Amino acid sequence: MSSPAPSSATAAAASAGRWPAVLCWLAVALEGFDLVVLGAVIPELLATGALGFTPEAATVVATLSLVGVGLGAVAVGPVVDRIGRRWAIIACVIGFSVFTLFVAFAPNVALFTTFRFIAGLFLGAVMPSCLAYIGEYTKAGNTGKATTLTMTGYHAGAVAISLLAVAYSHNWHLLFLAGGIAGLLMVPLLWWKLPESQAFLVAQQAKRDPVAASELAEANDPTGTVDANAKSGMAGLFAGKLALVTIGVWAASFMGLLLVYGLNTWLPKIMADAGYEVSDSLVMLFVLNIGAVVGLVLAGWLADKHGTKKIVLMWFVLAAIFLAALSIPMTSQVLLNIAVFITGVFVFSAQVLVYAFVSAIYPAQARGTALGMASGIGRIGAIVGPFITGALVTAGIAYPWGFYLFAAVAVLGFASMAIVPRSVK
Repeated sequence: MSSPAPSSATAAAASAGRWPAVLCWLAVALEGFDLVVLGAVIPELLATGALGFTPEAATVVATLSLVGVGLGAVAVGPVVDRIGRRWAIIACVIGFSVFTLFVAFAPNVALFTTFRFIAGLFLGAVMPSCLAYIGEYTKAGNTGKATTLTMTGYHAGAVAISLLAVAYSHNWHLLFLAGGIAGLLMVPLLWWKLPESQAFLVAQQAKRDPVAASELAEANDPTGTVDANAKSGMAGLFAGKLALVTIGVWAASFMGLLLVYGLNTWLPKIMADAGYEVSDSLVMLFVLNIGAVVGLVLAGWLADKHGTKKIVLMWFVLAAIFLAALSIPMTSQVLLNIAVFITGVFVFSAQVLVYAFVSAIYPAQARGTALGMASGIGRIGAIVGPFITGALVTAGIAYPWGFYLFAAVAVLGFASMAIVPRSVK
């Protein structure tokens, strides 16, 4: 027994070629651009007092923006498992683009904050939607590389806004306009070239006709993860051995984003407190993120070759070692930058490997929810990381204790993934 929906999806995917991978990468790049733009313009907003901005107002905006991102990630999971990956991605790009444009025209701090919070909801939702899609678009065994390559888009977007901010930070409106307009220009391309996920369509058909589900999955699901008996939504995250998987990946995601945001926010300040030149500290932040891109490419390739769990465990251990090593004073700037680069290789991609593991292990019926919840729980770590590190900075003990803290967090990330079974079949 066959179904017209998956068959048409197969034809659509074949004609789409590489477009789905490119479009998901671009969507994640726009997320990176529109998330980082706030940090790029806050110094200008404070220096000029635009819209009545104060340090307190900037803190509120930055915090609520991250809260919106976390809520969006959690909320999108059941939605993407119900309406489909394609529609969720399109809706998210429209949503964050429109409200990013609204931010550019906000007349006061209150509306600026409101628009930024709503944009954050859609920004937080787009990444789990894209990762769910790309994990299903990719053949089984290539999920690690597909996930990590997609996430390089985030860093590309962050670098793009950083370069634009150098030239146009004095006119902060233009930076928000650039992000919003770029997103809206992408919508027609998404509509035209992004077919619905075959695995999602097969999973939907399995709900209506369980008898035909196995045959349809074999013919139309490249990931081999559609299970006619699998539960959907939150119930699917705690079915059988998946309960242990869910607990482990939630904890690992929390630890991973705590590291990423804690380092990205406070590394220049910590290194300056250690006695390094401020200009050198800013260079270190750039080097750290270059290492992140290299690490993503390397981690994805190794994960597909040797198994995602094995590599994510190795990555957390190596992240802990090199984070602890940064507490050692180094007189050679070259040696220091090499150490920072290697740290970036492991810290950033350890978190993304957790997403790759989630994409590969959960059935299609619950995959969107699983990625959304992992990302949402991780966003709590993204808020906690800068807060804890900031407290250490205020107390004057961020160097070396900040690096000891980060190393301990990486060890906890290792422990969280260590309890997760490699397979639930």
